[in-house]
Amino acid sequence: MVLIESEGFVHIKEIFELDEGSRVKIRGWVYRYREFGDKVFIVVRDSTGIVQVVVEKNPGTIPELKKVGIEASLILSGYIKEDKRAPGGKEIRADYIKVVGPSHRFPITKDASPEFLLDVRHLWLRSRRMNAILKIRDTVFKAVHEYFRNHGYYEVHCPMFITAAVEGGATLFELEYVDKKRKVYLTQSSQFYLEALIFSLEKVYTIAPSFRAEKSRTRRHLTEFWHAEAEVAWLGLDGIVKVEEELITYVVRKVLEERLEELELLKRNIEMLENVKPPFYRVSYDEAIEILKQKGVSVEWGEDLGADEERTLTMQFDKPIILYGFPEKVKAFYHKNDPQRPEVTLAEDLLAPEGYGEIIGGGERISDEKELVNKIIRFGLNPEDYEWYIDLRRYGSVPHSGFGLGMDRLVMWIAGLSHIVEAIPFPRTIRRVYP
Repeated sequence: MVLIESEGFVHIKEIFELDEGSRVKIRGWVYRYREFGDKVFIVVRDSTGIVQVVVEKNPGTIPELKKVGIEASLILSGYIKEDKRAPGGKEIRADYIKVVGPSHRFPITKDASPEFLLDVRHLWLRSRRMNAILKIRDTVFKAVHEYFRNHGYYEVHCPMFITAAVEGGATLFELEYVDKKRKVYLTQSSQFYLEALIFSLEKVYTIAPSFRAEKSRTRRHLTEFWHAEAEVAWLGLDGIVKVEEELITYVVRKVLEERLEELELLKRNIEMLENVKPPFYRVSYDEAIEILKQKGVSVEWGEDLGADEERTLTMQFDKPIILYGFPEKVKAFYHKNDPQRPEVTLAEDLLAPEGYGEIIGGGERISDEKELVNKIIRFGLNPEDYEWYIDLRRYGSVPHSGFGLGMDRLVMWIAGLSHIVEAIPFPRTIRRVYP
């Protein structure tokens, strides 16, 4: 029987901290394999890294070596030896090998297409590239939680089944509920529920999936994505922008502290990340339109800015920008209009540089009942569909603000990825729900 207990085993990363001649026992998977004379060179990987293992062919090892293929799982033991030719400068001279799970004809080769790698995502997750991305993702999620908890926010949890649109009915996933008579939808955002919770807890956040049936096929859209959202009582637009700046700066700093090795493996240029610190650039919607026109982009005041426009705009800056002063019609109904300029809203987007564009959308919410109802009607919606949301303005309403952060987009930018499907283990897009 193969031992699976941890006692006696070391992770590969630990090997490079041990002295030459130390005896070690490891377990992992075959990353590379080649034979040279009477020796076999196996590069073994585990969750922490890779190490070269040299096994001599002899009557004791040959039966096991015949079972070895790319991604076979195995247990090895031997002595550490320094060798500058080996990855990391050390290797293991093994005197014991045991194949735990054979693997033959592993389907992924170095010339595999991106589409094929999505088809076999369950196997591609084993690659060193995906390993690095997933570690960065883990640090990003951990850092977001840390920031909120360190600043007095309460983590809350909101329903995935909803009855009214937050971001617009065209992107709703409709479901047949239990009684088959009531329409429900998968949530686009937890915002409304977070707004209800601020009247109890004042500062709240959640990290949860959101679902949007967008027809977009851009490099930054998913139909199911992870959403970090926060709402704060007694806070205006300037206050929530400060929170966003602090949060993004904290996350980037944590990744730089903990994941430099992974960033290097991904060949990420970290100069832009090192430049992330408050204050971010402030750019009004009016200024953005002028910048885009100067760059030859055909866009008129009152139009929303899409991925292409944001890409052009953010290429002009060396750190994130706060884009504010959007026209009323390009932002959702719940955003408060600017009292000094009613045709624009107190809404903002945080855009990542280097062409990545929007990662946060936020702003100040309408806190007055009459103002909210009028805007719902002005947007062609039925106030009855938002009765409980309007209720929040009837009983002790206060000024409040919030935002939604696309976690997958944040990972995509920090890791320097070319497409958002790389930023999440099992991506869901308008064309893909497998595996």
